[in-house]
Amino acid sequence: MSFFIKSFATNSSVSTPREATIAMMQTSSYRVLSHRNCSSFRKTASINAFQFRGSSSAKVFSFLNVRHCSTYSGDEVCSSSKRRSRGPLMAAKKASEGEKQEEGKYKHTVDLPKTTFGMRANALVREPEIQKLWDDHQVFKRVADKNDGGNFVLHDGPPYANGNLHMGHALNKILKDIINRYKLLQNYKVHYVPGWDFLQSLDQNAKKDLTPSKLRAKAAKFAKATVKDQMASFKLCVYTGTLWIWADWDNPYLTLDPEYEAAQIEVFGQMALQGYIYRGKKPVHWSPSSRTALAEAELEYPEGHVSRSIYAVFRMLSAPPATDGLLKDFFPDLCLAIWTTTPWTVPANAAVAVNAKLQYAVVEVQSLEGDSIISENKRRRVGNVLKEQKKLFIIVASDLVPKLEAKWGSKLVVKKTLLGSDLENCRYFHPIDNRECPVVIGGDYITTESGTGLVHTAPGHGQEDYATGLKYGLPLLSPVDDDGKFTEEAGQFNGLHVLGDGNGAVVKYLDEHMSIIMEESYEHKYPYDWRTKKPTIFRATEQWFASVEGFRQAAMDAIGHVKWFPPQAVNRISAMTSSRSDWCISRQRTWGVPIPVFYHVKSREPLMNEETIDHIKSIISQKGSDAWWYMKVEDLLPEKYHGKASDYEKGTDTMDVWFDSGSSWAAVLGKRNGLSFPADLYLEGTDQHRGWFQSSLLTSIATKGKPPYSSVITHGFVLDEKGCKMSKSLGNVVDPRTVIEGGKNQKEVPGYGADVLRLWVSSVDYTGDVMIGPQVLRQISDIYRKLRGTLRYLLSNLHDWKVGNSVSHNDLPKIDQYALFQLENVVKNIQESYENYQFFKIFQLIILRGTTSFTRRSCQTVLSAHLLAIVRVVAPILPHLAEDAWQNLPFQYTLEDSSKVEFVFESKWPVVNEKCLAFPTEEVDFWGKILELRTEVNKVLEVARTGKLIGSSLEARVYLHTADASMASKLHEICAAKNDADTLQRIFITSQVEVLPSMDNELINKIPYSGEYLFQGMNKVWIGVSHAEGSKCKRCWNYSSQVGSFAEHPTLCSRCYNVIAVQPLPAMAAIS
Repeated sequence: MSFFIKSFATNSSVSTPREATIAMMQTSSYRVLSHRNCSSFRKTASINAFQFRGSSSAKVFSFLNVRHCSTYSGDEVCSSSKRRSRGPLMAAKKASEGEKQEEGKYKHTVDLPKTTFGMRANALVREPEIQKLWDDHQVFKRVADKNDGGNFVLHDGPPYANGNLHMGHALNKILKDIINRYKLLQNYKVHYVPGWDFLQSLDQNAKKDLTPSKLRAKAAKFAKATVKDQMASFKLCVYTGTLWIWADWDNPYLTLDPEYEAAQIEVFGQMALQGYIYRGKKPVHWSPSSRTALAEAELEYPEGHVSRSIYAVFRMLSAPPATDGLLKDFFPDLCLAIWTTTPWTVPANAAVAVNAKLQYAVVEVQSLEGDSIISENKRRRVGNVLKEQKKLFIIVASDLVPKLEAKWGSKLVVKKTLLGSDLENCRYFHPIDNRECPVVIGGDYITTESGTGLVHTAPGHGQEDYATGLKYGLPLLSPVDDDGKFTEEAGQFNGLHVLGDGNGAVVKYLDEHMSIIMEESYEHKYPYDWRTKKPTIFRATEQWFASVEGFRQAAMDAIGHVKWFPPQAVNRISAMTSSRSDWCISRQRTWGVPIPVFYHVKSREPLMNEETIDHIKSIISQKGSDAWWYMKVEDLLPEKYHGKASDYEKGTDTMDVWFDSGSSWAAVLGKRNGLSFPADLYLEGTDQHRGWFQSSLLTSIATKGKPPYSSVITHGFVLDEKGCKMSKSLGNVVDPRTVIEGGKNQKEVPGYGADVLRLWVSSVDYTGDVMIGPQVLRQISDIYRKLRGTLRYLLSNLHDWKVGNSVSHNDLPKIDQYALFQLENVVKNIQESYENYQFFKIFQLIILRGTTSFTRRSCQTVLSAHLLAIVRVVAPILPHLAEDAWQNLPFQYTLEDSSKVEFVFESKWPVVNEKCLAFPTEEVDFWGKILELRTEVNKVLEVARTGKLIGSSLEARVYLHTADASMASKLHEICAAKNDADTLQRIFITSQVEVLPSMDNELINKIPYSGEYLFQGMNKVWIGVSHAEGSKCKRCWNYSSQVGSFAEHPTLCSRCYNVIAVQPLPAMAAIS
C-alpha cells in the first residue's frame, strides 16, 4: 500500500517551500521494503526482513518507501535523501537569491515542522537515559501492577552458568522481552523470572584432590560468578545501572537455591512413590572422561569422528535339527560374518542377531586371480582370513553380496540361501574365549544398509542389544570400569583403555586368530561428552531410572494439547518422546542434588520411602543439598530410623541435570507469588526438544498429569552472515555487547545500541537458523534510521496539536478516511502477528498531511492516529525508540479514565476503531486503483524528468483519458472534489490534472510524454504529461494561470492569496 504526505500551510492546504513531500508508491501486499531503495537488503541471504506472508487480505502501508524528502537545519525536520528531489526541494536548490528573498516574504505564513525529537538516535547516550527513566520510575512493575487483564507467565528456561553472554543468549532473551512487552500493552500482569541452571564446569586440575564438600563449594562459587556476569550482560548490557531486558532481576531462580532443590526432591519423591523410579543395571551412555552416566541431551555429535571398524568371522559350531540339513555340507568351514565399529565390545559378545525376514546366503570366499582389486592403506587393511587362502564359507545377507564382494576384493559364490528365521538357535564359538553362543532374532534395527546383515550382540554395551538380551536371557557382560578400562573379566585385555590400546589389542588378537576379514577406518557421528569434548561409550552399570513407559502415552496425549510454534515442532517432540527409553536419572558426581536413598550395608537393599524423602526435603530446604555430604546418616534419617542408622550408608549418586532444570515448573511456577501453573509459554532453542522441553514435560506428566506449558516456541541457532557456525578460530563471532557498544575503533565497528539489535531479532524468521554480521547490521541500522525519521516527521507536524482539535471521521477527506481504514487493518494485522509470535511480519508505519485551518486539523487528526498507533505497535520490539518518541509527544495523551500516560508502556494497545473499518468496500477498491494509477503517473513523470521537460513534479500537468465511462466519471468527480485534499493534482503532487473526454489527435500530438495504466485486466487509462501552464507561485510552488492576477501579491496563486489576504505581513517581512 502506498503512503504519502499531504502539504501544510497556514490557513490553507497550500504546500510550502520547506515542506517534505513523499511520493506514493504501490507495493505488493505485506512487503515493506522499497524495490528501489532496498533491493540489496532483500538480496541478502541472511535477512528477508519485514516481508508479510499475509494472514489478511488487506493491503498494508509501507513506511520505508520514502523516495525523497526536504532537509531542514536545527529543529526543522525531515531526513535527507541521496536521490534527486522531485518536489519543492529541487526547485529550492535552483532558486536564485532573489527568489529566496521573495519567498522569505511569506515565511511566517508557512507552519514549519518543529520537534525536539532528534534525527540521530545517539543510542550510546540516549538509550541509557531512557533505561534510567524506566528504572527510576519502576515502569515495568508499575505497569504490571496496574494492569488487570489477567496474568501472563513466560517461564524462563535456565541458561547454563558456564560462559559469557553470546548472540544465542541475546536472540533468546530479546524474543522473550518482545513478547512480555507486548503482553504489557495488552493489559496483562506480566511476571518474568529469569533463571540459571548450575553445572559444574571446573576442569580436571581444578577438581584434583578436592573432597566432595570442597569440590561442591568451589563449583558453586564458579557458577555463581558466571551467573553474576551473565545477569549483568542481560540486565545491564554494558550500560551500568540500566535495563534493556525487563525481568525480576533482583529475584531470579537458581537451581542451587535450597528452596529449588527441596522442590526437586519433592518431584522425585512423588515419582518414586508412584512407582516410576527404579534401580537397575542396563547400558547407558558413559563418559570415561567424566566418570559418570550421561543423558542423551548431555551428548554432542561432532563431525569428523573416525572409528576402527572390522569385518570379522565367528566360526559356526552347530545348527538346530530343522536347519541342519541346509547347512551340514558347509561344516566345519562355516562362519558368521559380522561388522562392528566398536571392536572393544567383542569380549562382551553374547550372541549374533539376524533379521527373521531377511534372506541370507551361504557364500564361498574365493580369491580373485591376479592382483587383488583393493589396495591396502592407512584406512583399510585386509585381514589374515583372506590372506590364508583356505576354504571358507560365510553367511551374509543376500542383498549385500555384491557390495561385500567389491569391498573385500574377493569372489563370493552363493551356495545356498535361507531366511533369517532359519538361523535362529544356531551355535557358534566365541572368537576370544571359545564359549558357545547362540544366533538370535533381533529387531528392525538389522538392515542391509551397511555391514553384513548380521549383528554382533553385546547386551552390556548397546540399547538394542540389551533389549534382545532380555528376550533371550543373554548374560549382561560389561567388563569395563568407570575409567573406560577393561576389567579382569576381559582376561588378557585387563587394564587397557577401550577407546585406545584396548581396542587395538582386541583387533590384533582377532586377526592373529584368523577372525578378521578386513579392518577399515569409518567416519561417522559418534557421541561425545558435552563438557569434556571426549568420546563416550555404552556401558551397563547400576543406575536409577525413571520408567517413561509408565506414563509415555499420557505424555504423548498432552503434547497434542500444547500449541507449538512453529507447528512442525510437534513432530519433533512427539518422535523423541514416543521413542524414549527409560530415563537414566542418576549421575556419578559429587555436585548436584543427591538421590535421597540409603543402602543397607550388607544386603545393599535401598531404603527410600515417603518418610525418608520428606525428612531429607525439609533438611535441604533449610541447609541446601550440601547437607547430604556433611551430615551424618543418623541425622539424615527420620527419628524412627536412628537406632538402625549404623546399618545404612547414604548413596553417592546425584540427579541428572535435566531432572534439575526439568523440575523448574515445580520450584518456580508452583512456589512464586504472581506465577501460576502451567506457564503460558516456554521459549528456547530447538535443541531443547530433547532437553528442557522434554524433561519438564515428563516430570510434570508423571506428577501432575498435565504439561507444564500451554504453548512452546522454539528458535534456531545464530550463524554468521555467510551461514557458517560462529567460531573464535574463524574470527566470525558477533558479540552482542560489541553490537550495542561498538569496538575499540568506532568507525570500523560502530555501536548501534540495543534497539538495532532488537530490530534485527524482529526482522528474521527465528524458527530456523538466523544470520548476522557487519553487513546485516548496517542494513538494519539504515532501516532503523528511516523509521526514526518517519517518527520525527510525524512528531514535528503535530507540534501545535491538541486532542480537542480532532476532526470527526465523517468530515475527513475521503483519502484520509481511506488512510485510517488502512491504518486499522495494519494494526489488526500487526496484532495478529504478535499473537502468533511472527515478529518478522510486524513493521509498517503510515505517514500522511497550514495552522488552524480545517484542512490542517483534519490532516493532523490522521497524523496523530498514525503516530499513536505506530509508537505503540513497535514498542515491544523497539522500546527505546518508542519511549523516546513518547517523551517528545507535543500533546498530552490520556486513557479512557482520563489518567495521564507518562510512559509508552502505560498507553495500552491501540483500540480498534470500528468506524474507520466501516469504510465502504467500493471506496476501498476505488482508492486502491487511484493509488495504483499514481504509481503509473510517477513512471511517466520520471520519463519527462529524464527528458528535461520538468524538474519537480509540481512543474507538470497530467492528462488522463479512459473509455470506461464509470472510471471517467469518478476521475472527473475527484478532479472537482470539494475537499482540496481529495483532488487528483494533490494526490499526484502535480500542479494540474485534466481528464480528457476524447483522444483528440491534435491535442495528443502536443503532449510529449505518455503511458498507460491497465486496471481490472482489461480497462486502461491513458496518461499524458506536459509542462504545467501558468507561472509558479512563490509560496506553494504550484503553477497557476492566476499568478500575477493580484496586484498586492503578484507572485501568489489564488489559494495562497486567500490566505495572505486575511493574514497581514509583518513589518520586517514587508520591507524588501
